[in-house]
Amino acid sequence: MTMASRPAWRRSGATILSALTLVLMLSSAVLIGTGPVSAQTDTQAATQNPQFLKLSIDGVTPTAVTTTTEPTVTVTGTVANVGDRPVADIAVRLQRAPAVDSSEALRTSLDLYQGEFDTVGPFVHVASNLQQGEQTQFTLSLPLRSQTDRSLDIAEPGVYPMLVNVNGTPDYGGEARLDDARFLLPVLGLPQAEGATDAAPQGSDSASATAPVPPDTSNPVPVTMLWPLADKPRLAAGIPGSINEKVRLVDDDLARSLSQGGRLHELLAAAEFATEPDVDRDGELTDSMCLAIDPDLLITASNMARGYVVVDNPANPTGPTHEGDGSDAATAWLQRLESLAQRMCVIALPFAQVDLAALSTVDDESLTSSALLAPADIVDPILGVTSVRNVTWPDAGLLDENSAQMLHELGPATTLLAANAVEATPAPGRKVTVMGDDENALDAALFDVSAAAALAAVGSTPQTPSYVPEQARYDLDRDSRAARLQDALGAVTWRTLQKTDGGNRTGDRSMLIVPPQQWSADGDEAATVLSTVSTLLRSGLATPQPLATIVAEQPTTPDVADLVYPQRAILDGIPESVELGVEAQTSRIDELLATLVEDPQVPLTPKQFMAPLYEDLLRAMSLSNRRDKGSSDAMDGGAAGAMDQAAHTRVSNVTTAIDNMYQAVTILAPGGVYTLASEQSPLLLVARNDLPVGITVELQVDAPEEMQITDIGPQQLPPRGSRSLQVPAEISDSRTMVVSFSLTTENGQNLGEQTSVTVRSNAYGQALAIITAGAGVLLLFLAGRRLWHRFRGQPDRADEGYQRP
Repeated sequence: MTMASRPAWRRSGATILSALTLVLMLSSAVLIGTGPVSAQTDTQAATQNPQFLKLSIDGVTPTAVTTTTEPTVTVTGTVANVGDRPVADIAVRLQRAPAVDSSEALRTSLDLYQGEFDTVGPFVHVASNLQQGEQTQFTLSLPLRSQTDRSLDIAEPGVYPMLVNVNGTPDYGGEARLDDARFLLPVLGLPQAEGATDAAPQGSDSASATAPVPPDTSNPVPVTMLWPLADKPRLAAGIPGSINEKVRLVDDDLARSLSQGGRLHELLAAAEFATEPDVDRDGELTDSMCLAIDPDLLITASNMARGYVVVDNPANPTGPTHEGDGSDAATAWLQRLESLAQRMCVIALPFAQVDLAALSTVDDESLTSSALLAPADIVDPILGVTSVRNVTWPDAGLLDENSAQMLHELGPATTLLAANAVEATPAPGRKVTVMGDDENALDAALFDVSAAAALAAVGSTPQTPSYVPEQARYDLDRDSRAARLQDALGAVTWRTLQKTDGGNRTGDRSMLIVPPQQWSADGDEAATVLSTVSTLLRSGLATPQPLATIVAEQPTTPDVADLVYPQRAILDGIPESVELGVEAQTSRIDELLATLVEDPQVPLTPKQFMAPLYEDLLRAMSLSNRRDKGSSDAMDGGAAGAMDQAAHTRVSNVTTAIDNMYQAVTILAPGGVYTLASEQSPLLLVARNDLPVGITVELQVDAPEEMQITDIGPQQLPPRGSRSLQVPAEISDSRTMVVSFSLTTENGQNLGEQTSVTVRSNAYGQALAIITAGAGVLLLFLAGRRLWHRFRGQPDRADEGYQRP
């Protein structure tokens, strides 16, 4: 039994041994004012020692330090007693570590042993005692620098790891550090030191030590930022396209997301405000941003605007429904998005955040086209824009060899990948060739791993992307939302604060900022990120670089880079069972689509009718929500299992829908016995098509050898109608026969059920021919005999008794 699971101790002699044991355990912790006692990280220590207090960061002011912000850093937070006993004498203090000196350290510095945070402030008393389950809030303030008081002692711009440490005394234990919380503090410039006056002579050491310190803006970093608008698949699976029927959604969560205060509403609102002419006066943020829009989201929202229903059971898409209430919200959101898209860059994401590795494994031309070529053609007419073409942003941020080959075959393009997606990792912002030849190259623009990972952790549902190395993965649940936001701000600004060397900013040519495609940031978090990027642009640390510029530029090296596809990406990806299910149904859709007929008189085309089924299979291979859990064993948790189940359900529903389509075209059984008037009378049949589009079919006949059937060739059946078929037949037998009829597509796939017909002919067939021949022979014999007797003048026996008149 662990310490945390034991009941509260009673003050009795029987507990002396346990109390001594606890004291020994606590002695391994860091006491007030002591340094580290071992090389283990605080994460390791936390898993080995019982937890009594939980500390979380609620807010940091300022979120990013500039020359115009306050000269002090203020942290608000909460301390909660999560242990099994009271804790007394609770105090907190603020500490910092040296500035981050590498991109990798943006993550690893947050896992340092607390002793590495060697610049410390004074302890501030929080509470005399906290009982089990109680909590209290605190506020810490410490100057950035000061000549008279204790401070954080920050003398130059940079990104600094910060730690809030809480100490206390649990019952039956000694005073110890019981928890801490970490975050990054971006310092873009230093304001005038606290307490400094203008009385110091200009140029003196005193004045220099307290004067504002601006950043180095001699070589601004080109910045491009993608602003994703995507959602998990919501349309019910297995419902083909139609003209008048309302779409069906599996839930109504999207209505809340598009409404006031919802996730997608707030992401759009943040982008709208940040790029307003009165806010972004020079248009620099607008020029650097590009809306990255999931076409599946636009399809769903557009259909919602026309009215929709929600199924009562997502596993039964054709079952009972109720009216959805998000039509007005969808209409308003689309109108605002259209207005915003008119004045800034737009790209279409791969459909439904599909797993490109799984897509390449299925290897179907129609499915690939729906996933990668059709999205721009969906986004552009809905928003009335011309999106940037020849650019692909995989949701995983990675490509394996097969998916790279798939993109390469589509034509010259640029894909956006994590910097460690290629071997011999080049600097982020570089553009390299990952596959290609002289005429058709697939290039990759690289983004920083740490910055993208930090942005993915922002919001209500933090996630750890597949490209994050194992040594940089940790449980995001231990950090508060405010702390994770600070980490993202630090990671986004870090590259712009690096020292210049000979006029070239070290390790960098440009910066590509990429949040996750399905981002769970709220309005305030999104606005803070945009405000920080805007500050970088206004301060001169960064300069806008349109995405189209990245797409158009040539790679920095002519060599083809080798791709890296880590095992984590395979674990995070779509399971093979789903791929096999998608592959099986895709071929059936292809075969049925090839036999459907486009009729100018029918508003619904075959492609419109079948497109939702292709899209459903892409939704089954969506990476949405598969990395929601932040720990290193994310795929062992429940999120992936739930998504796997949803994917199998979607494939199953599509299978049922395709089965029903194939069964909707059939031969109607005539009933009874079919009687032919003669041996060459045609067979009359009726073929029925219950699909809303026309179809070309072939009639297959299984008849006895005595019946010769003429092939009538391909036949077109009208939408939701029937057609009579005349089948020429020649029967050489008068017996009753059973003939089987069925319909197939032109490539041989069975349609509907086989129908058996009992046929009876009035012809005598071979027997009649024998009788007729025998009678003819007898007639000739009798006539010849009479002529013989008459020629010889002999009376014929047949004339005996005959009297001539």
